[in-house]
Amino acid sequence: MVRTGKRYRKSRADDHYDVIIVGSGIGGLCNAALLSLVGKKVCVLEQHYTAGGYTHSYERNGYEWDVGVHYIGEVHKPWSMIRRVFDLISDGKIEWAEMDPCYDRIFIGDDSYDFIAGKEPFINEMARRFPSEEDAIRRYVDLLYSVSRRIPKFFAGQALPKIAAWAYHKARRFLLPDYFFKTTREVLESLTQNQRLISVLTAQWGDYGLPPTTSSFMMHAMVAKHYITGGNYPVGGSWRIAEEIIPVIRRSGGEVFTYAQVVEVLVRSNRAYGVRLSNGDELQADAVVSDAGVIPTIKHLLPESVAAKGELLKKLESVALSASHLCLYAGFHGSPESLGMPKSNFWIYPSDDHDGNVARFMEDPSSSFPVTYVSFPSAKDPSWNARYPDRSTVEIIVPVNNQWFDKWAGSQWNKRGEDYLALKEQFSHRMLDELYKRLPQLEAALDFYELSTPLSTQWFQMNMGGEIYGVDHTVERFQQDWLHPVTPIKNFYLTGADVVTAGVGGALMGGVMTSFAMLGKEGYKLGRLLKRGPHSPQPQARVREAG
Repeated sequence: MVRTGKRYRKSRADDHYDVIIVGSGIGGLCNAALLSLVGKKVCVLEQHYTAGGYTHSYERNGYEWDVGVHYIGEVHKPWSMIRRVFDLISDGKIEWAEMDPCYDRIFIGDDSYDFIAGKEPFINEMARRFPSEEDAIRRYVDLLYSVSRRIPKFFAGQALPKIAAWAYHKARRFLLPDYFFKTTREVLESLTQNQRLISVLTAQWGDYGLPPTTSSFMMHAMVAKHYITGGNYPVGGSWRIAEEIIPVIRRSGGEVFTYAQVVEVLVRSNRAYGVRLSNGDELQADAVVSDAGVIPTIKHLLPESVAAKGELLKKLESVALSASHLCLYAGFHGSPESLGMPKSNFWIYPSDDHDGNVARFMEDPSSSFPVTYVSFPSAKDPSWNARYPDRSTVEIIVPVNNQWFDKWAGSQWNKRGEDYLALKEQFSHRMLDELYKRLPQLEAALDFYELSTPLSTQWFQMNMGGEIYGVDHTVERFQQDWLHPVTPIKNFYLTGADVVTAGVGGALMGGVMTSFAMLGKEGYKLGRLLKRGPHSPQPQARVREAG
């Protein structure tokens, strides 16, 4: 079984750390590694059996799957910020393999469209399919790059102290174009009225969980630009990410513990000073960070009196949980090459009405899946055949209404009864049918499959409703100035996707922003490290107190 981190024992932990981080998702690991690089002793506590959050892998019946790292953009460019961060926090040891030039293949009904890596190849392929819309396509891509250039300005407040961040947030609307504050559909319909083109260009909405009418165009643009030069996959599987980051944390005396469920952040006189674990152990630190998601953190980790005093419970009314999902993990006899598996992802839609498809399915689960996403991790990983000869894996994901599983709420994993298993079987066969329509040769090679539901996500990730992307990425969500690394509680911080955006890249940058916010004036040392690369000297720094 693929496992990273060290199993928690009281005897293995120190009584006091410079920083304790709750949760080992990529945001928490990034935050921990960056603080470790400036000399802090950091303890990361993970309730799961392995570290990494959505970057971990799991094995079953002789197969291995990632659970969230289906592809990552821009890491093939050594000068990109995301690559520089990954290199810094892993000593440059994470390797990346590029996918096929067609990184995403979009199926709408009986038609298919290819997203080809590279700005001009992408434009040319889209213009070939929509020749009368070339001007709109070019203006669309220009907008993606415009958003990308201005993103640092949009999120600059996340690295500032709270008062300065509040002032910056108020001024932000006057510093940025209006398309930063509009929905995806509003912006796309200002470019074209061709609904099929809009449907194709927004076909990656599953990467952030909301269809065009409700999603923030800024969020859409970040995702589309992130992948437009191509997709990449970690060599050796997604578990290698945590595996290579953890030694950096240990080098400064820190550790990443698994089987270490935190049930409460300890607060005295509005100052966080440690955590209490589910077994009753208490660990203390100068600062505490939560990478558990803003809603679970406020509702479950903070004492109610503390959350109420800081008006945090009231502020939660302004955000909502993101989409829940089903994921089918399937294993097949035969190598990816012999089975004809691509290194591209498939996005499968019943029609070009994304919003209508979602609404219909959420009301009636027997209707067509609004989107079926298919990833071929074994084909993307060049080390796969050496590790798992004559075997292949596929992952199939569809959004789902988590209320369909309410009758089993609170039940234990693997002990939910025959009716639950029957429902899973129904969904599993429907999802496999979508795969076989595109790759019929896989049907005879199927060896194993297992379906995860929102209850699985709740059980293993401790999410509130089985959500996959934290809080929803609406226009309104990005107007919340309180979604910030610095909280009203002194020495208590937030990190991960909810302080920036969804996805591995967004959560990673959440770790960066939290680190800068914690270090204050000494954050320049991190800036130097990011410029110099992973093998620069490690300066010492003191974590500042939140004011």
